[in-house]
Amino acid sequence: MLERRTPAHDDLVDHLTRTTALPRGEAARVVLDVLAYFDETAEDYVRRRHRELQSAGLRNPAIFERIQAELPYRAVAPPELSLRQLRRIVYG
Repeated sequence: MLERRTPAHDDLVDHLTRTTALPRGEAARVVLDVLAYFDETAEDYVRRRHRELQSAGLRNPAIFERIQAELPYRAVAPPELSLRQLRRIVYG
């Protein structure tokens, strides 16, 4: 996760404190969380979603199909990954 802010991040924090009821510290945390979310690699996303869906009770065939369907809608979509490639990301 990102831990340092830049002046551009401070502009976002200022905007959030002006337009919401968030105090400055909470707005800074939100900005860092959002930036960390968009900094997540496709491989990290696949691993995280696999854990989340597995803990929700889904089985691997459904998990990998769902992740494959979700990836193109990420903010920066990775190249299309096959089900086999997704399994290799998770299991090596």
